[in-house]
Amino acid sequence: MELLHIGNKADFDKVTGAGDHVVIVDFWAVWCGPCQIVGPVIEQLAQEHPEVQVAKVDVDQVPDVAQQFGVTAIPTVVYFKGGKEVQRFVGVQPKAVYEHAIASV
Repeated sequence: MELLHIGNKADFDKVTGAGDHVVIVDFWAVWCGPCQIVGPVIEQLAQEHPEVQVAKVDVDQVPDVAQQFGVTAIPTVVYFKGGKEVQRFVGVQPKAVYEHAIASV
């Protein structure tokens, strides 16, 4: 699936609530240095795992979604399945950590 950039709460709800596949959401901001490290990894996951929907939420553009999920530090990567949060990573993680989570969710 293609990498989506979520611009509002309605889009977020549609992406995370649809179907029983895994959805990975990267909460980030342009000014965040660690987010710039995680970003390319998230993009690789989107390319290498077509069975997973990957989306990015700029916390400055869509703060209500970040607040709804208690995102207080970025980068925060949240995994959803069936519309529910099933895994969360805060800070920079190695790619292998994200891939292991895909396999285990």
